[in-house]
Amino acid sequence: MADPLPRFRAAYGSSPQHLLVMIACFTLAGWVALRIADEATAGRMLLWFVGAVVAHDLILFPIYASADRVLRGALGRPGRAGTHGQSPAARHSMRGRAGQAPSRPSPLNHIRVPGLATGLLFLVYLPGILRQGRETYLAATGQNQHPYLARWLAISATLFLVGGVWYLVRRIRWRRVDGSAR
Repeated sequence: MADPLPRFRAAYGSSPQHLLVMIACFTLAGWVALRIADEATAGRMLLWFVGAVVAHDLILFPIYASADRVLRGALGRPGRAGTHGQSPAARHSMRGRAGQAPSRPSPLNHIRVPGLATGLLFLVYLPGILRQGRETYLAATGQNQHPYLARWLAISATLFLVGGVWYLVRRIRWRRVDGSAR
């Protein structure tokens, strides 16, 4: 009898383990949804969740995908030749092979990570940055919302500074290793 695994992969698109993990995830999500359904604010939570999904998929994803494409173009890195379709681990393992100099560090992720963190912090603290609900915030905390923008800018600058310093450290280490390999 023929092995059913290739037929399963062709029909499902992935391995049986993937299917089991997906079933477990959906079961957990369903259990959480049933627990939340008993809450008085379940309708508002569901509306917020659906709105967040729609806002992400229709607004945010195109924005940050376009920004990433512009960043890749500005850095002259449309993609690495010979690595298409490989996992990041496979690409990483190719760097340190004997007889090969390690590849030059890319600034791409040193810009992406602080940019993502900055964007996420902006979304989380947007009401405070825009000073929405001043009276409620003042009544609840006894403080005003004036420092939100300055603090967000300071945290953003720090994140980009740390990313830049880390890139410089990697670049210096690469030059030392590349210089000694010659």
